[in-house]
Amino acid sequence: MLLEQLRKEVCEANLELVRRGLVLYTFGNASAIERERGLVVIKPSGVPYEKLTPEDLVVTDLSGKTIEGRFRPSSDLPTHLVLYQHFSSVGGVAHTHSEFATAWAQAGRAIPCLGTTHADYFHGPVPVTSDLTVQEIAHDYEKNTGLAICKTFHGLDPVSVPAVLVRGHAPFCWGKNVAEAAHNAVILEAIARMAYYTTALEKNAGPLSSALHDKHFFRKHGSKAYYGQAGHKTS
Repeated sequence: MLLEQLRKEVCEANLELVRRGLVLYTFGNASAIERERGLVVIKPSGVPYEKLTPEDLVVTDLSGKTIEGRFRPSSDLPTHLVLYQHFSSVGGVAHTHSEFATAWAQAGRAIPCLGTTHADYFHGPVPVTSDLTVQEIAHDYEKNTGLAICKTFHGLDPVSVPAVLVRGHAPFCWGKNVAEAAHNAVILEAIARMAYYTTALEKNAGPLSSALHDKHFFRKHGSKAYYGQAGHKTS
């Protein structure tokens, strides 16, 4: 079986999205890329999570051609492929329709950084894309969704802000591997929920100060990070 270990990692990431309550039924998907060979492993379209095994996952190349797998790949595959092609640091992508993050996407609002929980993971607001045109929706919709994400990140660092809200749709998250992408999807839903409650309690709540935002982000990320133990993923 091609990319056996990567299949296991992608299967586990998909199941983590279920365990954390971020997907219902067959919603959502996670994928990973093996960059040396230019191969992507992704959840098959419409297969229930409770039946999902590593053998069920689909391997494609970066053009979307199926290399191995008995099922059709996720319909969101073209979006994942665009992200892998444009964001060279990304090794895994997770897409959910989690409740609070999706609500911000449907409202067409970026998630502002209102507190240090957000600042620990995202160095800035979580941005929202522009609307797709009628033509973009009618032709190559999923690919154009990916291109809209990349356009939104012009001038932004996808490593420092590892998530986006697709306007009217739902979030996409990513990371250096698929486990990190799923982890970021969990964190995104948490900060989306906190931001919703914060703005409900205080509609004029302002963003966290840049000094405190920077302090929390850079103590966990970058060359001078000092949070946690060396060699261990912390939160």
